Amino acid sequence: MAEQPTAPNTAGVIAPPPVIAAVAFALAFVLDTLWPSAVLPAVGFFVRQVLAAPLMAAAAALALSGEIRFKAAGTTPLPWRPTTALVTTGLYGRLRNPMYVGLILLLVGLALALASDWLIVMAVPAALVLHYGVVLREERYLEAKFGDDYRRYTAEVPRYGWPPVKG
Repeated sequence: MAEQPTAPNTAGVIAPPPVIAAVAFALAFVLDTLWPSAVLPAVGFFVRQVLAAPLMAAAAALALSGEIRFKAAGTTPLPWRPTTALVTTGLYGRLRNPMYVGLILLLVGLALALASDWLIVMAVPAALVLHYGVVLREERYLEAKFGDDYRRYTAEVPRYGWPPVKG
């Protein structure tokens, strides 16, 4: 009798999310060097910092809150490692992916602070890679692993914090 194949015990993400952000940052740096832009550099330094600071603070708060919740649940936040518990409390009761939202906020905050138009541009493909290469893979993995509990959670809590569009 043939053995039943078992589901993989990781989400099979395309790359670690910090690596995705680092690649976006590096590409923006190269593009800024080769083709400097003039939009954000035209905005005053003080104004950019005032706009950037709350974005980066929110990014740090989202990441820290996520880490704390994962640690409290006894599981890892690293999407390339096996998940041992479904985290649905605290901030995860309001949005399913606070650390990924924070990562994109960090890129936008850095773009403002550093006057990098290219980093704003690169935040878009980084967000798309996070969505398609990380989030959707994680969702398939978590649904396979946690079944109805995860399906109920996704029905109640929006993916990125804003409510889904009802069609």
